[in-house]
Amino acid sequence: MTGIPAALFCPSALLADGWRNDVRIEVDAAGCIGAIDVGASPEGCERLPGPVVPALANLHSHAFQRAMAGLAEIAGSGDDSFWTWRAEMYRTVGRMGPEAIEAVAAKLYVEMLKGGYGRVAEFHYLHHAPGGDPYPDPAETSRRILAAAGRAGIGLTHLPVFYAHANFGGAAPGDGQRPFLHDVDGFLALLEALGPACREAGAGLGLAIHSLRAATPDEMRAILAAERTAGPIHIHVAEQEREVEDSLAWSGRRPVEWLLGEMPVDRRWCAIHATHMTPDETAGLARAGAVAGLCPATEANLGDGIFPATDFVAAGGRFGVGTDSHVATGVAEELRLLEYGQRLRDRRRARLAAAPGASVGRSMFDAALGGGAQACGLAQAGIAVGARADLVALDGDDPFVAEAEGDAVLDRWIFALGDRAVRDVVVAGRRVIRDGRHRDDAVIDAAFARVLRALR
Repeated sequence: MTGIPAALFCPSALLADGWRNDVRIEVDAAGCIGAIDVGASPEGCERLPGPVVPALANLHSHAFQRAMAGLAEIAGSGDDSFWTWRAEMYRTVGRMGPEAIEAVAAKLYVEMLKGGYGRVAEFHYLHHAPGGDPYPDPAETSRRILAAAGRAGIGLTHLPVFYAHANFGGAAPGDGQRPFLHDVDGFLALLEALGPACREAGAGLGLAIHSLRAATPDEMRAILAAERTAGPIHIHVAEQEREVEDSLAWSGRRPVEWLLGEMPVDRRWCAIHATHMTPDETAGLARAGAVAGLCPATEANLGDGIFPATDFVAAGGRFGVGTDSHVATGVAEELRLLEYGQRLRDRRRARLAAAPGASVGRSMFDAALGGGAQACGLAQAGIAVGARADLVALDGDDPFVAEAEGDAVLDRWIFALGDRAVRDVVVAGRRVIRDGRHRDDAVIDAAFARVLRALR
């Protein structure tokens, strides 16, 4: 990673008001955009190597799960689901200490950068030792996440997770969940300890409640009444059909219905997955202003279902994308699968285009840019004065990119090229990926390989 340059030159760039050529972006000492000049000269600037777009925020990550990607693809009884996948996840958790958590997260975050993300919301629930004993420093594993993000150079919104139960109604947790658990006082103490650590690291701080399965209503209310981060609030909800059935048995209401009726859901909230909703729930979540956190590659991998994106967007809903279990790590695959899921369900094309004649890629990209920023607690998104200088330069030497103009650049990236189109990435003004490489690739890869060897 290099220092912050005074100015960057983009041969073309996607600004808030559309595509513009010969764009000079001045970057201040805080890594934010101080000025934008269109039709500028490249003289005195650090030149980026192709069309430039804003870097998206990845709004949902469980970093440690990257280590198990591909290890849960052995068929069982023929009725495999999220619940059978979870057994492999617990096995992985049981073999990961702090050093492994940091090594896997650093590798993952570099992969995210190479896939076009500039920030990640880390939904972090692996708090304790494999057997469940707390570390001497209760924030040990969170500090490892902060260190990994700093090493990679990615922006971070840290979301420590409250997790206390195995199912609705306060069911006792199982052995595999012991590394995740807190009581309310312990969780609030963790948030208090992480405030200074996150400020020092330049990271944002919010919180997450794992799910309605993992927290009682009283615990949720106590946490929301006492927390003072003012950051985003994330929760898994309605990911699986069994979760809906269990919620109905417990409360007589579906998960999103219960959440909207019992919690102060507003723009601070991000409903992760929200796959299984009725039309009333879909409209209600949109009215609340919460972001739907969609992870299409993981949702497809786990066989969860297809989010009602067309209806949600039509109701004015906001969404962003994340990589969750990290079977994929790039922007293009998540957005492509999001659109393709809608097409397969509806047997129609161009489902998420904003209007007739609009680019599907641009429509989804704009939506995910705004929704991801909101879910990460950012006041601004995009290439605009005052926003963080988080930029992705696509490969101007690739014929698909070189011969595309305007929104066709995004459609080529998302639907034809994928991660290989990403050439350089700038985060807070610093170029962290150059020519597809990170300066610490070799060291980060070696540490990651040692973790995989130990897990094997």
